[in-house]
Amino acid sequence: MTARATTPASLWLAGGVAVGVAVLTIWAHAASWWPNVLLVIGCLIVGAMIWRFGRGLSIAGVVVVAALCQLPGLTHAPITSTDAYRYVWDGRVQLAGHSPYAHVPLDDALAELRDPLLFPGLSPTQRSGESAPPSLSTDPATVAALAADDPRTLINRPRVPTIYPPIAQVYFTLVAAVTPWSAGTLGLQIAAGLLAVALTWLLAATTPRDRRWAALWGWSPIVVLEAGSAAHVDVLGALLITAAVITSARRPRLAGILLGAAASVKLLPLLLIPAFRVRQSIVAVGTFVATYIPYVAASGALVLGFLPGYLTQEGFSDGSTRFAILSLLLPPEARQVVAVLLAGALSVLAFRRRGRESLAVTCCWLYGAALLIATPTYPWYGLPLIALAALSRRPEWIAVPLASYLAYATVGHGSRQGLIYLAAAAIVVITTTLRHRPVAAKQFDENRTANQH
Repeated sequence: MTARATTPASLWLAGGVAVGVAVLTIWAHAASWWPNVLLVIGCLIVGAMIWRFGRGLSIAGVVVVAALCQLPGLTHAPITSTDAYRYVWDGRVQLAGHSPYAHVPLDDALAELRDPLLFPGLSPTQRSGESAPPSLSTDPATVAALAADDPRTLINRPRVPTIYPPIAQVYFTLVAAVTPWSAGTLGLQIAAGLLAVALTWLLAATTPRDRRWAALWGWSPIVVLEAGSAAHVDVLGALLITAAVITSARRPRLAGILLGAAASVKLLPLLLIPAFRVRQSIVAVGTFVATYIPYVAASGALVLGFLPGYLTQEGFSDGSTRFAILSLLLPPEARQVVAVLLAGALSVLAFRRRGRESLAVTCCWLYGAALLIATPTYPWYGLPLIALAALSRRPEWIAVPLASYLAYATVGHGSRQGLIYLAAAAIVVITTTLRHRPVAAKQFDENRTANQH
């Protein structure tokens, strides 16, 4: 069966649809008009168009359309979360010579850093009454009270210090250094959009025979929403993880450094360590630890920031509001134990499968399975998984971040969230089974023929 020829007009049509869906995605979320449902539908439409008409895409074509897709998000303030305002603040605090781990945004000691955009209800001359970071409690109700938003500022959790690791902090500082205060989050939105486009180029250059895989990342409405619009730092983590996987064979030490740096953007990439070779894993852990040294010197024990409180608030510490699939069958007190056991089993499986399948495939299912187990509240955690799905040519795993948007819209309905994630898991299992059936059948026939002879 020969592949259908793709005309330039078809390529333009596919790119035009991707840009149009990008505009619709931003509009629907800004207007709160069935945003998550339209996002899922948009992803399916863009994916179908890429697969039908995207054969023959050039690197320039993929990258240009990816850049155009990012533009609509720059026309609007961050939509899906207020995280970018915290990024702006953390960068500004460090440029002023302070540690974001040792100060909270409402700290009166940093009053001169306030501006009307970040603090519409609190001027530099007004007192907030807040000072040093509070002692964090293990009581969920107390933690929730500390982490409550304040109408005087757009920064989330303004009474607690930051949760973001050192490489993320370096990134925030670099962007803050070239962004005027009056631009607010725009500098970070542009930076995130550029990172998304850079990752598109990297994927396109890595898959020269079929650049549709790169388009699955660069033209994705999810990437449009979470990079150029929301400016989530996860896009930096996705770039570093992808680069680590790509360089692992030829430059193993660099791959370890990149993986460690990715873990210092968001901690989740640490879960991928069992998939890499032992020396690379050692380099990755060493890099991760090394990034903390300057901040430990500056902040001491405060370097963890609000991270322990965040884990409590999000239900990871006791399993009360996380692990949505497990919650369908298990009580809260058992979910965390089972989740740890499953994570351990997956790590062992990844370790044993090294060399039997490509590193990209192992990282893809390992990262995706971790999201299915933990079912984090925030869907942008799935950005690295989309990149890994494109790199490993396992598009079924994109069902997981898609499900997370539908689940995000049903926060507070545990069983509904669990069923949504369970449906995504079913898609992955069914697709994986169908993919391996021809291989298994071929091996069976070969073994039977060998036994007959």
